[in-house]
Amino acid sequence: MEIGAEAIVQNKTPKRAAVTAGADRPGRRPTSGRFRRLNVLVGVLSIPLFVILWELISRSGIVNMVLFPPPTVVAAAVLEWMRSGQFFWDVAASLYRVSAGFLLGSALGVLLGILTGQFPVVSSLLSPLFQILRPIPPIAFVPIVILWFGLSEAGKLFLVVWGVFFTVWLSTHIGVQKVDRGLIRAALMLGTPRRQMLQEIILLGALPYIVVGLRTAVSISFYTLVAAELAGTFAGVVYRIEIAQQNLQTGQVMGGLAALGLISFIADRLFAALAERTVWWR
Repeated sequence: MEIGAEAIVQNKTPKRAAVTAGADRPGRRPTSGRFRRLNVLVGVLSIPLFVILWELISRSGIVNMVLFPPPTVVAAAVLEWMRSGQFFWDVAASLYRVSAGFLLGSALGVLLGILTGQFPVVSSLLSPLFQILRPIPPIAFVPIVILWFGLSEAGKLFLVVWGVFFTVWLSTHIGVQKVDRGLIRAALMLGTPRRQMLQEIILLGALPYIVVGLRTAVSISFYTLVAAELAGTFAGVVYRIEIAQQNLQTGQVMGGLAALGLISFIADRLFAALAERTVWWR
C-alpha cells in the first residue's frame, strides 16, 4: 500500500510541475496588447494610405483624371465651395431636412410601434399594411411627390419620414413584444395604472430595441436625403452634387459625397454616444 501511494504521488508530481511551469511562463497579455496597438495604428493610417493611393492612381494615367480627380483637386474644389459661401448654406439645408424628417418619422414610428406591439387589434389592423408599404424605397416616390407637393419642403420631409418611419416602427413593435409578460402581469396584479406601466415597464423594456432602430434610422435618413433633394430643390449637398455633375465638375461631386459621408458618420457617432448614456444597462 505504501509503494502504491508513493507511485501515485510520483505520477502527480510531474503534472503539478507542468502546471507550475506553465504558470511561470510569461502571459500572453503583452502580445494581445501589442496586437491592440497595431490595430489602432492600422486604423489611424488607413485613411491617409487610402488618400495617397487615390492620388497616385489618379495621377498615374491609368484612369481619366477628369472623371476621377485626385484628392488635391477635390480638396481645392471643396475650398472654393466654402469660399463662395454656398457650402454652409447647403449643409444647413440638408441638415434641416434630415433632422426634421428624422424627428417626425421617429416619433410616429415609436408611437405606432407601441400601439401595434401592445394591442393585438391595432396590430391586426395596421401591421399588414405597413409590411406591404415597408419595402417600397423612398426614391420610387419621387415622381408622385413632385406631383403632390411640387418643389416645396413638404415633399422632401415626406420622403425622409417615409424612410425613417418603418425602421423605427418595426424595431419598436418587436421591442414591445419582447418585454417580459411576467412583469406586465405582476404590475397588473399590483394595481399599477396603465399609464405608469406603459412608461416604466413596456417603454423601458423595449428601449434597447428602439435605440437600435433609431440609430439605424440616422443612416437611413441620409440615404433618403438623396431622393428628397433629387425631387427638386434650390439648396442642399445633394442638389449641389447634381449641379456639379451636370457641369462636369467631378471634383465638387466627389467633395460633396465626402462631405455627406463625413456628416453622416459624425451623426452616427454622436447618436451612439448618446445611446450609451441613455441605455446604460444594455
